[in-house]
Amino acid sequence: MPRPGPSFPLRLLLSVVLIAAALFASTASIAALFGDDETGGAEVLFFDDFSGDRLDRTRWNAEVSGDVHNNERQCYIDSEETARLVSSDEAPGSTGGALVIQPHHRPGTRSTRGRSYDFVSARLNTRDRFEFTHGTAAARIRMPDAVGVWPAFWMLGNGRWPETGEVDIMEYVGEKDWIGVALHGPGYSGETPLVNKFYFPPGEDASDWHVYSVEWTAEQFLFKVDDRLAYRATRPMVEHYGRWAFDEPKFLILNFALGGAYPFKTNGIREPHNGLPESTVQAIRDGQLRMEVDWVRVTRP
Repeated sequence: MPRPGPSFPLRLLLSVVLIAAALFASTASIAALFGDDETGGAEVLFFDDFSGDRLDRTRWNAEVSGDVHNNERQCYIDSEETARLVSSDEAPGSTGGALVIQPHHRPGTRSTRGRSYDFVSARLNTRDRFEFTHGTAAARIRMPDAVGVWPAFWMLGNGRWPETGEVDIMEYVGEKDWIGVALHGPGYSGETPLVNKFYFPPGEDASDWHVYSVEWTAEQFLFKVDDRLAYRATRPMVEHYGRWAFDEPKFLILNFALGGAYPFKTNGIREPHNGLPESTVQAIRDGQLRMEVDWVRVTRP
């Protein structure tokens, strides 16, 4: 004869205890994941730790190039060859896996508009999947040590550029002692005056893991690297040059460009590609260069 189970009140109490334990474990795991980069009780609007087997297409779009701007040398394709998820063993220092964006040498690749490119890479965005107005966008990223590469973490608004605004949270052109941040909008686009470089202190560089973030409010932007202030741009500073274009939703972008205007402006290299030296081309051929993203998160106080 089976033994009687616990009474209904006891079963209810056990269920509550188990649910509470599960919630505590979940909270603890999130705290362990973020480590020193805690949310501080903020509301999490978006989070991807890239711990699955494949890129989450409910969160991310993979762009396919028609035209590429800024004289960049790559064509963007939608392929696991250029954007894939890997385990923490394959991305040492990540906290449970990572997104890898990796360019490849593929001479003769044609864009959807028929232009020929020597390289393929990936550009991911959250357009029409996740967009937000005001909050803190952050990502933990590690960049390759190679001259002329141009990985970035940034935001755009829906509509014509630059009227809807651009927020460059992190741009890297292969000089590993610094990264750049910037705002673009009507009257301050292209060679914008609203730009700054963050130089890493001794013993650190962009080829290490760092958290790049921007705190965006109705009155200012605070760009940070590992919670250290890199640049502050206030509304009056922006409006000195043109209209404030940052009260409308923005979507996130992660991409890995090669060569082009910004690297060329920095290194002056013309051959074999604009802004891209032969040493970097060879490293791409050898499969050595990649951008690694541990996680991406957007919060609001």
